[in-house]
Amino acid sequence: MATSNTGASGALLPGDTFATAEAAWHRGETEAARAMCERLVAANPDDANALHLAGLLELGRDRSAARALISRALAVRESPLFLVSLALTCQSAAERSIAIRALGRAIELRPDFPIALNNLGHLYGEQGDAAQASRLFERAIELAPDHAGIHFNYGAMLLNAGEPARAEAVLRRTVEIAPTHANAWNNLAKALLAMNRNTEARVVLEHARLLAPDSVEVLTNLGCVLWGAGHIDEAKSTLERALELDPHRVSAWNNLGNVFMSRGRIDEARAAFSRAIELKPDFADAHINLGNAMSKSGSIEASIACYRRAMACDPANIGANSNLLFALMFAADDAHAVRAEAEKFSARHEAALLAASAHVHHANAPEPDRPLRIGYVSPDFRNHCQSLFTTPLLRHHDHTAFEVVCYALSAQRDDVTERLMKHADIWRDVREFDDARLAQQIRDDRIDILVDLTMHMGGARRLVFARRPAPVQVAWLAYPGTTGSPSIGWRLTDPWLDPVDMPHVDDQYTERSLRLPDAFWCYDALAPELDPGALPVLSAHSAGHITFGCLNNPCKLTDATLALWSGVFAALPHARLILMAPPGSARERLETRLAAHGIDAARVRFVGFQLREDYLRTYHQIDIALDTFPANGHTTSLDAFWMGVPVPTRYGRSAVSRAGLCLLANLGLSELAAQSDVDYVAIVIALARDLPRLAALRAGLRERMQGSPLMDGARFARNIEAAYRSMWTAWCEDARFKRSPGED
Repeated sequence: MATSNTGASGALLPGDTFATAEAAWHRGETEAARAMCERLVAANPDDANALHLAGLLELGRDRSAARALISRALAVRESPLFLVSLALTCQSAAERSIAIRALGRAIELRPDFPIALNNLGHLYGEQGDAAQASRLFERAIELAPDHAGIHFNYGAMLLNAGEPARAEAVLRRTVEIAPTHANAWNNLAKALLAMNRNTEARVVLEHARLLAPDSVEVLTNLGCVLWGAGHIDEAKSTLERALELDPHRVSAWNNLGNVFMSRGRIDEARAAFSRAIELKPDFADAHINLGNAMSKSGSIEASIACYRRAMACDPANIGANSNLLFALMFAADDAHAVRAEAEKFSARHEAALLAASAHVHHANAPEPDRPLRIGYVSPDFRNHCQSLFTTPLLRHHDHTAFEVVCYALSAQRDDVTERLMKHADIWRDVREFDDARLAQQIRDDRIDILVDLTMHMGGARRLVFARRPAPVQVAWLAYPGTTGSPSIGWRLTDPWLDPVDMPHVDDQYTERSLRLPDAFWCYDALAPELDPGALPVLSAHSAGHITFGCLNNPCKLTDATLALWSGVFAALPHARLILMAPPGSARERLETRLAAHGIDAARVRFVGFQLREDYLRTYHQIDIALDTFPANGHTTSLDAFWMGVPVPTRYGRSAVSRAGLCLLANLGLSELAAQSDVDYVAIVIALARDLPRLAALRAGLRERMQGSPLMDGARFARNIEAAYRSMWTAWCEDARFKRSPGED
């Protein structure tokens, strides 16, 4: 038995009784209580109560000593209370079976012992047996309906078991019993967050902060919610306060990194994510976010490595897997490899839902010619590049034949959102719907054709589509690729992205490809008042030197791209280059990589991420835009054309590497598209040396754009609607075929 540092052992002192020792313990007089217990046990080695209390007093400093004392007490008297205490000495997973046996025996001796039931429920919850844990907790609550601690533990178990709706009900009862229980409020917020009810969660966390201003967990969660709601400065100060209180709080470092990302402070974001990983090497979310930061820095291979590490840490993490799939398209011109990875995603994350929905019945009437209800699902109905393409389609839909329902997944809302809302027949704000609820809403809305506008990009809700809430499901717009999911029956493409005569072209996708007649995209610049300006090379300050530019996401600046450009700069020694990249180490690394391809840093000027109009004005300084490979510019190239800047392209075999070809073909400029590096360099050099042609393109590209299918919203809408009708007819035929012979 451990001894007290007071030296008070031996003969009993006046007033030494178990009751006085217990009273001292309850008053927090630990050393006095310990000394009295030692004297009581010295006087009577079989004083079970004193042995038990002495064991409890050792729990905080020596669990082995505590267990020895409590075991001695049990040897004297098998008490349910002593058995509960013995279980408390078992902290490791290896000791869990000892604790379970002790608590089970306590309940045998006293079936109505709520604390034993509570503690055993907690242990079963820890080992993943939520059903058994629930039975124990519910029995404990039946015996002690006003015990806040039992409710709290039950709610925490349900939350960890992935049952946030049940957890919410239990935790609301907890705070009803104990209104000042800050941790219960915090867990209630976590349950709400798990159900996507972010607005409610923020209110709950603000209340928890009032109760516990210095709770690191509350501050960390609140900072995350504030960041998600776009309150960046408040999120930053909240998270910094959490880290001031606890510099080792891993999730706070991760959340702070996201705040820095939102501000474009990529180096600080990388440092925060790296610190989180240093503290917790298997923290999957931090690896994902570090991968995102690497991507923004132009290090696509490093970002892919981060996503793979995240998947190794947490194989069930859907976000890591989706990010990997999206990143792979930028790294190599191999869509078959991307399909293989996408199919692995589906097998890993969607299998159970796909099996459950394989034979789901849709009540939609299989009538080929009736008006159809089209559902568009996206987190980007806002000031986002996707709106440049959804705007012309939604604006020109034939609402007599197609009813448009938009499912907005994001909390962000702006003037673009307001404009898009006017083009929808029904607008649903579903940002706080979980996957199951959103799928049910889509079923209730009787959507005939559900359009996935996100695929594996940020904000994707893959498990909604895996539930097959609509009879026809199609992927479009996010990027011309594949979801890998059997739940998506169709994908839209065009004859340039996926030529019918290219061998094995449709084998790159799990979906059936339906080719629109002209192009995958229809564009609205949403900035009509900004004109292209004069050709920069003809200005006085240019000294006749051509200026190239690439304002694509830095993740597209692959080694293949820089090698492609190197021949251009070797032939044009006075040419300059404008690149978009975040300040700091990203630019330094790009300068080093450019130098390795013979492009001197003195010829390069960087710009950061900008608001749209400022970004478009940057094209006033660019004569020719250089395309990227294997992932061509998509939106960025259309923006360049709109601003009078030609974009020669190098195309490959994958659809993302053929975007430039598609755009140029629709503009009548196919001669600017090359199938090899050598031809690309020759095309760019010839164009750079032909200033009259460059000037003519500058003056006429916008008009050419406006007269092309790329900006003919009405034509594009008719083409999309014809595609929808074709898909729907195919489903109707299939539905009729599947009917039993006696049905009409």
